[in-house]
Amino acid sequence: MKALVIVPTYNERENIAAIIKAVLKESAELEILVVDDNSPDGTAKIVAEMQKENGKIHILKRNGKMGLGSAYVAGFKFAIQQKYDYILEMDADFSHDPDEIPRMLEAIKNNDLVIGSRYLNGINVVNWPLRRLILSYFAAKYVRFITGMPLNDPTGGFKCFRREVLEKIDLDDIISDGYSFQIEMNFRTWCNNFRIKEIPIIFTDRRSGHSKMSKKIVWEAIFTVWKLKFRKLKNNDD
Repeated sequence: MKALVIVPTYNERENIAAIIKAVLKESAELEILVVDDNSPDGTAKIVAEMQKENGKIHILKRNGKMGLGSAYVAGFKFAIQQKYDYILEMDADFSHDPDEIPRMLEAIKNNDLVIGSRYLNGINVVNWPLRRLILSYFAAKYVRFITGMPLNDPTGGFKCFRREVLEKIDLDDIISDGYSFQIEMNFRTWCNNFRIKEIPIIFTDRRSGHSKMSKKIVWEAIFTVWKLKFRKLKNNDD
């Protein structure tokens, strides 16, 4: 078993060394790839120094702030090229608990995509403002209603894919980039009849640094679900 954890970063110098160490201690079979969007705070420099001491640490340096979705696509292409069996997504800020990784790797043995769900057993989110929690929770309900996907948390970013799923999806055809990227990847996985399993996690708001959430990201997600739905209907008609 060969597994890669992909962590996109932009100005995460306060968290990056700690998250790398926390991830790698979870399993001897894990490696980590940091996809950095030219962070002005020197995040990539910290990773590069750690990389000299540990061959399980990898970094992709990009020329600017190009977005979450394209960062993951770049990471997925790296993972496919290097033939990793399992590819995980997670944030750099400890909102996703690295201690959950072994559970995800166990669940992926009998599934094709495992999603760490904040809403599978009620609401398991810590330290979020009420307004943001309500927005996220009802966004999940909205996505489920519009797309038909039987998922409780279609917007979550703590996930594990089999490589075969990413090989099947045309990564160059992805139409979204912000948090709607998570919706689109789930949707494409579901449309290809892969096995998807949600497991409950507790999501804790970031330890330090600043959230990347914005109104633009929210509106993109709202419109993307309709684009995906209509594209699916068109493909069915064809």
